[in-house]
Amino acid sequence: MRAAGVPVDVIVPGVDETCDIPDTGERVLELARRKGEAGRAVIGDRPTTPTVLIAADTMLDMGGVPYGKPHSAEVARQRLHEMSGSSGTLYTGHHVAVSLGDDGWRWVDGTAATTVRFATMTDDEIEAYLATGEPLEVAGSFTIDGFGGPFIEGIDGDHHNVVGLSLPLVRHMLAQLGVQWTDLWDSAPHHK
Repeated sequence: MRAAGVPVDVIVPGVDETCDIPDTGERVLELARRKGEAGRAVIGDRPTTPTVLIAADTMLDMGGVPYGKPHSAEVARQRLHEMSGSSGTLYTGHHVAVSLGDDGWRWVDGTAATTVRFATMTDDEIEAYLATGEPLEVAGSFTIDGFGGPFIEGIDGDHHNVVGLSLPLVRHMLAQLGVQWTDLWDSAPHHK
């Protein structure tokens, strides 16, 4: 978000992510809703300034099995072997809420899906990737914008979704709520 010109404050409200919904797309949407509700509770019913809240949850679906964060090297190793040379669909549920004044919160929910094609990884490459620690605390046990990038042969869909938040989807959701993406840009000029 910051790289896209939008200043942000991060809230981590501590939501129970236990969820028995079998469909990965529906599961991430439910978890994003929970995070959004918790975020709104932290901020309050009627913020004193216009406020945009974006909550999200991401999981990789491999053959109908949702893969969240593995939390251990053993689970990540098993997943990386399963992912090697195959493809999966990365789902991100989004909950976007706005409070523009005395009317309180309004929100919309949406899901983005991107197919990710994984390279065939050798055992040594998997072990080296595990040694970075990166795959342990990320959805699906991989990243596209870090050490895992060279092991992604291609994607079909939104690149931003694989990074963690579908910026095009968020832009459309904000428009549904009467907020233009460009209104969120930091007013300071940006030069490269």
